[in-house]
Amino acid sequence: MTVYLVGAGPGDPDLLTVKGAQVLGRADVVVYDRLSVASLLDLAPPDAERIAVGKMPGHPSVPQEEINALLVARGRDGKEVVRLKGGDPFVFARGGEEAEALLDAGVPFEVVPGITSAVGVPAYAGVPVTYRGRSTSFTVVTGHEDPWAATETDWDAVARVGGTIVILMGVATRTAIAERLIAGGLADETPVAAVRWGTRPEQRTVRTTLGQLGDVELEAPVTMVVGAVAELDLRWFENRPLFGRRVVVTRAREQASELVDRLHRLGAETIELPAITIGDADDGGAKLGDGVTSLRGGDFQWVVFTSVNAVDRFCALLRDARDFGTTKVAAIGPGTAAALARFGIEADLMPERFVAESLVEVFPSGDGGVLLPRAAVARDVLVDGLAAKGWAVTVVEAYRTRPAEPSPEALAEARKADAITFTSSSTVTNFLQVAGVDAVAPVVVCIGPITAATARDAGLTVDVVADEHTVDGVVEALVSVLSGR
Repeated sequence: MTVYLVGAGPGDPDLLTVKGAQVLGRADVVVYDRLSVASLLDLAPPDAERIAVGKMPGHPSVPQEEINALLVARGRDGKEVVRLKGGDPFVFARGGEEAEALLDAGVPFEVVPGITSAVGVPAYAGVPVTYRGRSTSFTVVTGHEDPWAATETDWDAVARVGGTIVILMGVATRTAIAERLIAGGLADETPVAAVRWGTRPEQRTVRTTLGQLGDVELEAPVTMVVGAVAELDLRWFENRPLFGRRVVVTRAREQASELVDRLHRLGAETIELPAITIGDADDGGAKLGDGVTSLRGGDFQWVVFTSVNAVDRFCALLRDARDFGTTKVAAIGPGTAAALARFGIEADLMPERFVAESLVEVFPSGDGGVLLPRAAVARDVLVDGLAAKGWAVTVVEAYRTRPAEPSPEALAEARKADAITFTSSSTVTNFLQVAGVDAVAPVVVCIGPITAATARDAGLTVDVVADEHTVDGVVEALVSVLSGR
């Protein structure tokens, strides 16, 4: 077995390397520092041992010698061990000391480099560390105060080298660093870009000069870029339409990933606070199975799907798409239709507006059977509307939604959010039941008119309803309402 010294990158979890994700995925033990993004730990198997050794607020950090001994001991136990560190393990991260301890102990190890904040953070701030005509080199220096780098760094030489200077961990010593660099020959007017929480949704960039660096209010963690390139402002990360916004996602965790991913790509920080969980029907799926059997027997002319959950539960019982035979399929919207397509089934009917009332309007009249697999609790608009058109509707319980139980920490984060999204009436009802009205963010976005009506009936002010009742529509509605505030 092997000990892997893995660099987690500067903060954005998407910057973890492919190999880093692979070794985390098979780890028996993860020894980690205080990571800026805790979700990286979710990549490890659920039963992996997780050991925190980084400095925590109000607590001393674990001595490096103890960390070395821990890695050696776990490695000798025959475990797959991942030592997860921010940035790159060999750039101001003491990974070299850990590698030396493993080598001396005869424990096999590998180094999985990560993106160092010295390069990744300036890139996210739109500051290239090299640029033709401005800088042909860059120097990376630590400004850490204990022991302060001034005791080991020839700051006069750093100033004379020219090019770009990237200073890590230098907030507390920035005044002294600026003085030393100016004394070494750099001009007071030398541009400086100071980036806090680089690559994260909280990223903020402060532009100043070397002469004014000590007077600028900064709070760690900050990466400072000194030199002509710091005058460049090729920003992209901070220009995304939802950058810096905090959005509560109430969708069930099984369905939230698409919405969360879209919001992240647009710059938002998401707070996942599922209002519901998706569970089996109370009968364990017996009636759903009977419905599939009847479908195979040709008892229905139509099967109507009103949610992705119903599609997933129903189609999982099929042998393949041929079980539908000549039976036609209706989907309430593109999300449901896309879920059917994953099983090789193309919807024959989908309304222009993705609500039950619209599906009833476009549904043909007839006198045969319609199978409707759906949630245990749902509106009867479809049942009544199709029956009025002559159809015999068989309703089977495909799944049941139940209120989730968010943690106090998640509720506290939700109260700080800019917006909250509701994607069904059940998310509204259950969120208010478990969190209360005071946890609702200032901006309320609903996926469609039915969900919005439920929210209004509960006393909420709905700021915007998605024009298209899909995840894409919710995202577009969020961009529209938040960009104007």
